Amino acid sequence: MTAFSEHFHTAPDGVRTYYRRYPARSGRDRRPVLCMHGLTRNSRDFEDVAPRIADRGRTVIAVDVRGRGKSDYDPDAENYTPATYVEDMAGLLESVGWREIVALGTSMGGLMTMIMAAAHPGVIKAAAMNDIGPVIDPKGLTRIQGYVGGGGPYDSWEAAAEAVRGINRVAFPNQTDPSFWIAFARRICRQREDGLIELDYDPAISKPVQSGDVAPPDLWPLFDALAPVPLLLVRGALTDLLAMETVEEMQRRSPTMTLAQVPDVGHAPLLTEPVAEAALDAFFDEVD
Repeated sequence: MTAFSEHFHTAPDGVRTYYRRYPARSGRDRRPVLCMHGLTRNSRDFEDVAPRIADRGRTVIAVDVRGRGKSDYDPDAENYTPATYVEDMAGLLESVGWREIVALGTSMGGLMTMIMAAAHPGVIKAAAMNDIGPVIDPKGLTRIQGYVGGGGPYDSWEAAAEAVRGINRVAFPNQTDPSFWIAFARRICRQREDGLIELDYDPAISKPVQSGDVAPPDLWPLFDALAPVPLLLVRGALTDLLAMETVEEMQRRSPTMTLAQVPDVGHAPLLTEPVAEAALDAFFDEVD
């Protein structure tokens, strides 16, 4: 696995955002990549993906947005919104001197990508979005509202894995190997000092989600700000969050957008599936 260094960026309100930095490993140092995870996830989601990108000559930053992983929890849950996270990202990019990036966003990270394209024109020069678009399917949102903020603690990694499987097997119905779910749990959970296992995020992130305040009401203008740049959309064939009608409209507005459908997977692909890996490799080889 490609080595990474660990860093923090402090926002004006004092909340620190943790990030991993993977240095470019081959060829010239091409335009860098910012990886942004989903609602209840963290930078570990990209621990297999980021090294593959770094091997293609790009420095990669993978973040824990505020309230997740090693980042600070925000004392004001009202700040747990994609718009706030985008401003954290803008400050982080300024601090490392990155004026132009390629964005890779899973689910909520894709929402952040669209918001950033509109709020900070010219920063995103290409983008890959994982199982997200300008319309969030109500079926998927209802499912997410049903589990976010709850669960745990667990007395073993096996118990945590079983709980994680209960939530996520709808997305990975063919995964029956216990080792898959143990690895999944270790990415989204942490072990406390008392030995118990808990989900690795502030339960308060559920408050805006439960109220339905997960994104601006009309995301199409934000997608339109992103549409002119090279785009890759990875979609789980079984997803309940991104309807094909939305994908078709995205393709109409961005005719050069590439679509990669991952079979037998729902929301959201891990990006380590063969179809997703091939699409990402080609995308990062082709874009500036």
